Amino acid sequence: MNGEFLVIGYGNTLRGDDGVGPRVAEAVAALHLPGVRTLICQQLSPEHAVPISQAETVVFVDAAMDAPKEVQLRPLEPGASSQLMAHAADPRTMLALARDVLGHAPRAWWLTIPATKMEFSESLSAEAERGGNEALKKIENLCRIPVN
Repeated sequence: MNGEFLVIGYGNTLRGDDGVGPRVAEAVAALHLPGVRTLICQQLSPEHAVPISQAETVVFVDAAMDAPKEVQLRPLEPGASSQLMAHAADPRTMLALARDVLGHAPRAWWLTIPATKMEFSESLSAEAERGGNEALKKIENLCRIPVN
């Protein structure tokens, strides 16, 4: 996967807006962009370190309840430690795990989408739907930026 772009959409699609990350990753996959792969999961876990370490660039896409009410795209650096303290990891820990165990942490971004509705449902709120569309545009723009 050398030189490729990896989009990881994570969250629970049965919990309303928490499913926006996987839905954005599905939309990216449907675009069939050259050199872009997607991974969809409920939560980040150690086995995801392998595809992360093989990518040149990775974008983690997730719902955010406690963030500002706007889609945010932030650059990420690996965490100081790759030690997992829970059953699921955050993106910084995953980057550290890819670095420490597999020898490569790619350039990375954390794309968070405002979420308001997390009850049992397979549908997104209007706010999460709009945020997902904006996130998709941000990913398309990132895919066009050459990697140095």
